[in-house]
Amino acid sequence: HAVTAPRAEGPPADGEVRFERRGDVGWVTFDRPAARNAMTFEMYERLAAVAAEADADPSIRALVLTGAGEAFVAGTDISQFKDFTTERHAIEYEERMDAVLGELERVRVPTIAAIRGPAVGGGAAIASACDLRIGSPSARFGVPIARTLGNCLSMSNILRLAHLLGPARVKELIFTARLMDASEMRAAGFLGEVTADEESLLPRAEELARTLASHAPLTLRATKEQLRRIRERMRPEENSDLVLLCYMSRDFREGVRAFMEKRKPEWRGE
Repeated sequence: HAVTAPRAEGPPADGEVRFERRGDVGWVTFDRPAARNAMTFEMYERLAAVAAEADADPSIRALVLTGAGEAFVAGTDISQFKDFTTERHAIEYEERMDAVLGELERVRVPTIAAIRGPAVGGGAAIASACDLRIGSPSARFGVPIARTLGNCLSMSNILRLAHLLGPARVKELIFTARLMDASEMRAAGFLGEVTADEESLLPRAEELARTLASHAPLTLRATKEQLRRIRERMRPEENSDLVLLCYMSRDFREGVRAFMEKRKPEWRGE
């Protein structure tokens, strides 16, 4: 369902994470549809740069994030993990993810994730870092790492998910490695609304962004920053031991190999 929102003012930015301004609304499009918008490390860095650019632009009053083609973001590109061999690789990856998502959360204006198709793994984290989320009927959400790679989330991402869904549902999602569909995402409060069809998603995101852009910007900014600070104070400083437990394991190396070879991994718990 190749849906386009109203035409941008000026040419879109090049690359796999495009940033466009449409009046006082900024649009971020993950544009790697052949890979279901799976994120490379360079794409994460580009997202952080775009978030900083939007935050510094006083003309922008709302920011929408969406994916090209039939996915929001189907996780991190697994090929990025094939060279993980040292503890530093694991720690730096999770630190990079925390920095990118922190940059997105600190954008002073409201951010909206418009989700079509999978928002999985890294895509789930990006959607969770936005202020509001709407989805089309094809939206799917989850963190199936217990089935795929055998890694773990950073403490920041666990806290982010628990803040939105509650600890019990986060455990259930990660333990079972299943994906929530759009109706369940809506019932859980993760999605504010589900559009009637795929074609309605981006026009509705545009309408919602325009509504937010018309409201008192300091009220919106203060509210999101208050909630961000509360959650930030809940985050423990140290969790590298748990990151290394997973990323330096034989199971993680097996998970990456199995994913690349399109077979089921053989877990050993070591």
